[in-house]
Amino acid sequence: MALASTAYFRSGDAMHSRSVGETVLSATLALPELAPRLVADCAREVGERLGLEIGDVEPLSLARARTRWPDYRFCLQAATDWTDGLGLQGLLPDSAIDLMACQGARFHHDGDAYGGAAFCNLFLSEDRGLDVVFPAAGLRLPLVRGTALVFDTCHPHAVVPRGRPVFDLADFAPDQDWTQLFLTWELPIESAPLRHALGVVLDTRPDAARCLDRPQLQIDGLARQVCPRTGHWLLQA
Repeated sequence: MALASTAYFRSGDAMHSRSVGETVLSATLALPELAPRLVADCAREVGERLGLEIGDVEPLSLARARTRWPDYRFCLQAATDWTDGLGLQGLLPDSAIDLMACQGARFHHDGDAYGGAAFCNLFLSEDRGLDVVFPAAGLRLPLVRGTALVFDTCHPHAVVPRGRPVFDLADFAPDQDWTQLFLTWELPIESAPLRHALGVVLDTRPDAARCLDRPQLQIDGLARQVCPRTGHWLLQA
């Protein structure tokens, strides 16, 4: 990640600035297999209600899933124990949580919508032959049951078939199930232990923040977006 990267986010009534953390925390946690009835119900929701397509990332009904998920609390506890062990005690229970589904994911960052947060993701599905890639960090991790990540929302990332360097629809075989289910938490970047763990510094450009009216990610003073195929930086349209 370029040293000149700055995220601007709203906190309360004011815009704030911060650096972008380069660190990605990861582990593989011991999780039980998802209950077959939960997997089947999520598959119906993905196919019928969401119409999820390759590259999409969408929320599922967590309340509905919990009625078919006997090991839900075990998964929460595993994630909490891991993050507590990283020095992030108490963050997960106090943070917003969602159940998500993806079939791969194009390269993107989430800083425009979630610049005041980091993500903690816990992957629940079996190995589908997918990797999560953070190109700015030169990092690639296989997505298997129990893959856990904490990372800056402004860190570009994607989910691609194993070993592939770019997101290309042609790499996703149409007869293969690519669906990955995962829990995600929004962790407040204003937490000092979280900032320390990710290498984030607050209020790096306060004067510039006061001149902005919307969140954005800038590099060298220019708003940027990510090429969905390669993960390279582009000027904001």
